[in-house]
Amino acid sequence: MKSAVIQMVSQDGVLANLQRAHVLLEQAADSGARLAVLPENFAAMGRRDAAVIGRAEALGEGPILPWLKRAARDLKLWIVAGTLPLPPVGQPEAKSHACSLLVDDHGEIAARYDKLHLFDVDVADNRGRYRESDDYAHGAQVVVADTPVGRLGLSVCYDLRFPELYSALRAAGAELISAPSAFTAVTGAAHWEVLIRARAIETQCYMLAAAQGGSHPGPRETHGHAAIVDPWGRIVAEHAHGEAILLAERDAEEQASIRARMPVVSHRRFFSQDALRPAHTSE
Repeated sequence: MKSAVIQMVSQDGVLANLQRAHVLLEQAADSGARLAVLPENFAAMGRRDAAVIGRAEALGEGPILPWLKRAARDLKLWIVAGTLPLPPVGQPEAKSHACSLLVDDHGEIAARYDKLHLFDVDVADNRGRYRESDDYAHGAQVVVADTPVGRLGLSVCYDLRFPELYSALRAAGAELISAPSAFTAVTGAAHWEVLIRARAIETQCYMLAAAQGGSHPGPRETHGHAAIVDPWGRIVAEHAHGEAILLAERDAEEQASIRARMPVVSHRRFFSQDALRPAHTSE
């Protein structure tokens, strides 16, 4: 069963971004994908009204969630919806999370991951200063879920710099890990490939690293280079800039062999099973 990783160059217009995302998802489904990963901020880039977008979606007045559920159902496709602003369930007036939703092929939400690590950094680019915590609240849970392509752990972009999260995902049974991202051109050129390959190697999981890859309002330049990395750290599919769909199949037998020949989980000495609790799993 194939997984698809999608690269976009999202702008600030939500409806136009949703139209482009649907075209790419349709192409992924037509190519045999059962699960597709959209990039971070797939529905809007360069916007500073996350609270407005999130409140509208929570109240059932926004376009993103209905579109997402309909696309998954119509295309018979499981979708990792990159990220969108979304407040905690039942709290539409609360500060939004950078939320990555897993939607099944019936259009139902199978899992929700709220980004744990927020991008509050200074970068030597056109924008210079990034403060995600101005617009978003930190998440609090590790999330894994069963999908047709295997047991999937959820992560987002800046999370890639924190290996303890990925150790927790592996401990919770992850076989693949999604990493929808919007790395800056500067940080991406320096660290993107190293990080996604390292997370694959240390967890012995497939990394499904969707990306933004181009110019956006803000101004902002993203690195692109969406990729699928196998459990041995090999890049099996990659695309530099612009829109793209990457496809790969998980080789469960090879993954089991890698884990058996190098049983790193049983060798770990410094990871506490109590780290990053509570862990949430979706059966």
